[in-house]
Amino acid sequence: MGKWNYTKGLHELGNGCYGYLQPDGTWGWSNAGLVVDGGESFLVDTLFDVKLTREMLATMRRAEPKATAKIGTLVNTHSNGDHYFGNELVEGAEIIASKVCDEEMRRDEGANLRASLMRNTAQLGEAGKFMAEIFAPFDFEGLKPTMPTRTFEHELTWKVGGKSIRMINVGPAHTGGDVIVHVPADRVCYTGDILFIGGHPLIWAGPVGNWIKACDLIMDMDVETIVPGHGPITDKKGVAALKGYFEYVEREARKRYDAGMPAFDAAMDISMEPYASWTDGERIAANVIALYREFSGKSDGTNFIELFDMMARIRKNRGAH
Repeated sequence: MGKWNYTKGLHELGNGCYGYLQPDGTWGWSNAGLVVDGGESFLVDTLFDVKLTREMLATMRRAEPKATAKIGTLVNTHSNGDHYFGNELVEGAEIIASKVCDEEMRRDEGANLRASLMRNTAQLGEAGKFMAEIFAPFDFEGLKPTMPTRTFEHELTWKVGGKSIRMINVGPAHTGGDVIVHVPADRVCYTGDILFIGGHPLIWAGPVGNWIKACDLIMDMDVETIVPGHGPITDKKGVAALKGYFEYVEREARKRYDAGMPAFDAAMDISMEPYASWTDGERIAANVIALYREFSGKSDGTNFIELFDMMARIRKNRGAH
């Protein structure tokens, strides 16, 4: 979407809607959103640590001092830390999430786990080296996990001033309870990690069919401006590109699964030439493993460290960036 520059900071989308971007959108560098109306504010996600979130909130207060002096409502689109670890700074806000997202956040060791992993990366082999590299810019020490105060199962409509905001649970897909945020009057959509632009997505939960349905849902909406969870602001062309990625990877993974090829070998074998310009190509390993799990009908997942080890090997052997 040519009119939007992919630069760090707050981007005004019009009529009280904003997107906060963090190039280059790779591991941990997530986006957020802000909607203001009638002196009230609605925040879409916080960032991966307190420092980054504090900087973002300060930027928002400069742009909208009256509405953001106190954030009234925050929605966490899903349970990955780069979308909620900064919640502690939004004091007194109503924090909304899908019911499953809330359950995942409370079950996950979150910030404490990541802090521990970062202190012990040297003991985790290739997986540790990879995590040390991608998570080095973030500070997980001393974070205070701040949980949702309100949950919903399918859809929730919220008022900010005179503006209606729709929150729609489209999970499980990226995680178990992914939420997209639609501002109908302004034709704006904040997708969380249902949308990665210019980078490989990451299937933590699946099934991929739900993710494709979520893309179709966004395509069917009357929206013009779309703020993804990672990457530049886009429009429906970006949604179509991601849908095409899933269709391609699912088709190629199925061929190799039916031929009896192990998941890691399949990930190495599938040509990523159509997506050579996309970042984080190592995620093909996680995505193929998730698809193999779906094809087999088994619910047991791959160990977190094993998964990062596989992605590290893909990154090294394939030159993924």
